Amino acid sequence: MNTELFIARKIHSGTEKGKNISRPIISIAVIGISLGIVVMILAVAIVTGFKNEIREKIIGFGSHVHITNFDSNLSYETIPINKNQDFYNTITKEKGIKHIQVYATKPGIIKTQKEIQGIIVKGVDKDYNWTFFQNHLVEGHLPHIVDSVKTNDIIISQKLADMLELKLEDNVVTYFIDQPPRVRKFRITGIYKTSLEEFDKTFIFADIKHVQKLNGWSKDQISGFEIQISNFDDLEEIGAFLEKKIGSRFDKEGNKLKVQTIKEKEPVLFDWIELFNVNVWVILTLMVLVAGVNMISGLLILILERTNTIGVLKALGSVNWSVQKVFLYNGLFLVGKGLFWGNLLGIMLCLIQHYFGVVSLDPASYYVEVVPVSMHISDLLLLNAGTIVVTFTMLLLPTFIITRISPVKAIRFN
Repeated sequence: MNTELFIARKIHSGTEKGKNISRPIISIAVIGISLGIVVMILAVAIVTGFKNEIREKIIGFGSHVHITNFDSNLSYETIPINKNQDFYNTITKEKGIKHIQVYATKPGIIKTQKEIQGIIVKGVDKDYNWTFFQNHLVEGHLPHIVDSVKTNDIIISQKLADMLELKLEDNVVTYFIDQPPRVRKFRITGIYKTSLEEFDKTFIFADIKHVQKLNGWSKDQISGFEIQISNFDDLEEIGAFLEKKIGSRFDKEGNKLKVQTIKEKEPVLFDWIELFNVNVWVILTLMVLVAGVNMISGLLILILERTNTIGVLKALGSVNWSVQKVFLYNGLFLVGKGLFWGNLLGIMLCLIQHYFGVVSLDPASYYVEVVPVSMHISDLLLLNAGTIVVTFTMLLLPTFIITRISPVKAIRFN
């Protein structure tokens, strides 16, 4: 039988039911732990949700890895490479790589009767994976692209449609600054909305054959390849593998190939996303410290209130560590109670936000319309385990007072 645990349960039960000075203070400590774990759960869930949401939108526009001409600069006027590379039909057999697609880009200008806007036409082929835009399509349908016929169908963003006062099935006149300038008329068959404003107001998606003709390319010339992988966590590893296999080599036409991951292509956005982690660690540290201080205060009051009990236990032969364990168990009971209610409330708030989107945001500033939340079981377990370890360590401090209590004086303490 664990004597310390038995006594701790008795003290805890007495503290719960008794009308003594420690009861309200301990209740405040438990509430503090509960609120702390709620804030930590929300902080991790919201930051993880933001990171996943924005990252998926960036990847939706550009995939995980790009293979382009080594001589291409940061502009969208690219130097072509040949589509018929030996890896094109075999790369998806490699572990972790699920799709490869071709693309070509061309800067242009859309002009209406009232407005003018610079855009990038991204030409895609029949192998393009439309899943991302299918999920963000608000009107119409996606272009149907085939080998035999060139289609004039395009999709544009809701942002562009509002700026230029365009709607579904409208014809759009697009100008391209060449010598001489060229004009193309497209038909809007779909409107998408991702709330990633910098991309939404820039890209329209069309048949790659238009871009190839505008650039004076053959049907086998493209701006590059986009590769999608199964797990974002493997990006660095797969990027290094592709760099070794494909990068810095020459194709059949003598073009040198360059491999870039999406992190390398959009470093500013991904550096900004990584800053979220700093905010989370600050919040977690503050909340754990507040919870620990609350518990120290509560346990100190409990020790002072139970001074007579401590004296009796010592008089009966209990060593200091045995008496300390009694109050450490008691502290863990209170921490467990706080964690239970905190987890319950935190998970409920996350579920409400996930399914009902109660808290909304300005997409122009935050790139999302509602606060995204994403929580994994592993995150919850780590949060709770970390809170228990830190608070238990901090609870050791007040129990050292027990070593300084004299049995005779404690029994006479009133």
